[in-house]
Amino acid sequence: MILRVILASLFLALALPAAADEMRISVKDAKGRPVENAVVTLHPQGQSSGAIKFSWPMRIDQKDYQFDPFVLIAPVGATVTFPNLDDTRHHVYSFSKAGRFELRLYGKDEAKSAQFNKVGVIVVGCNIHDQMSAYIYVVDTPFASKTGPDGVAVLANVPRGVGSLSVWH
Repeated sequence: MILRVILASLFLALALPAAADEMRISVKDAKGRPVENAVVTLHPQGQSSGAIKFSWPMRIDQKDYQFDPFVLIAPVGATVTFPNLDDTRHHVYSFSKAGRFELRLYGKDEAKSAQFNKVGVIVVGCNIHDQMSAYIYVVDTPFASKTGPDGVAVLANVPRGVGSLSVWH
């Protein structure tokens, strides 16, 4: 199933495929250009998610004075590690309602972690290097993906039925 979405405030109710399947969502801006790093989530109606595990690491590197990845999708309750790979110290923090935290100054080859227990968007910054920013999107569904440079997100093993689809960017 392919769904094309023009980026806007979006929340759709849709009929899901007849059987567990892959769903590809194409996210484009108002001019039809692909949108990278948009988070797509699906909440199937009447299904509990249980334990959520994703294939990517719960980790945001600090390297070359940038956070990588720029957007990380994490399940509720996840602990995210922030390794410092730069030759200088970083002070990672967030004032976001969904997950306030502060990892005071630490140096090269050190790592600190924070746990996130609320659904929502967490804006991450470095108190020393203002140009550094990233986002953690905490979800309560295993059906979550972010778009690549082509603007496409893929949700695997989508169950049959009705669900709500959301896009955040």
